[in-house]
Amino acid sequence: MLYQVTDWDDAYANGLHIPRGDDFPAQWEAAATTFRATARREDLGRGDLFLPDTTPKGLAVFIHGGFWMKTSPATWSHLAAGPLAQGWAVAMPAYTLAPKARISQMTREIAAAISLAAERIPGPLAITGHSAGGHLAARMICDDSTLPDTVAARVACCLPISPLSDLRPMMRTAMNDTLAIDGAEAAAESPALLTPRPDIPVTAWVGAMERPEFIRQARLLADIWAGLGAATDCVIEPGLHHFDIIDALTRPDSPLTRTLLA
Repeated sequence: MLYQVTDWDDAYANGLHIPRGDDFPAQWEAAATTFRATARREDLGRGDLFLPDTTPKGLAVFIHGGFWMKTSPATWSHLAAGPLAQGWAVAMPAYTLAPKARISQMTREIAAAISLAAERIPGPLAITGHSAGGHLAARMICDDSTLPDTVAARVACCLPISPLSDLRPMMRTAMNDTLAIDGAEAAAESPALLTPRPDIPVTAWVGAMERPEFIRQARLLADIWAGLGAATDCVIEPGLHHFDIIDALTRPDSPLTRTLLA
């Protein structure tokens, strides 16, 4: 069957295609507020570092989405619950949003925040993120010194959720009036156009009910990086869409959480 996108804005419009999609932001905020009320939390400069009750087994990193233009770590705090229950510390870094920053600056800010958190928490690193955060999660393990070698050597897993791995389609959307991605930045900041560091397992994770473009982008990352020698997988989870695919991170025994921490 032929696949062709004729409306690029609709291709990446999640809320319009999810029943009661407008209800999700309030649900996330409420869950995050409840979680933060009792969590052990340290300031990460910009963002949060959540700590388990015992000595951390390692450091999990969650990078938030919002098409690089919206939300903050505080909206997603509850997603630390699953890794925390497994005994891992969880860093949720912030980054400057567009139009105040270009995506290349966001990449540098996230790398710096992960390096800071890694100084506080020893052991393995597991990096994940959702949507635009999935892009940044994958971007962290590209073989271009984005992360310092000593930090990258500790990365045991990269799990981009619904990642935007090729930025070139974003240039065709109205969002680019704010993002200002050009050809040079797309080439330099698209994980699918870059080489991954060796020996880091990568699992792209996406919901089967997501917009076709998000499924294509997830497959693209796994397929291209497999061709460059990385150990990759692409999980297309049945029945889930862009707004509920991340809920599994709240559960310590979910396949998503177990894969991240494996």
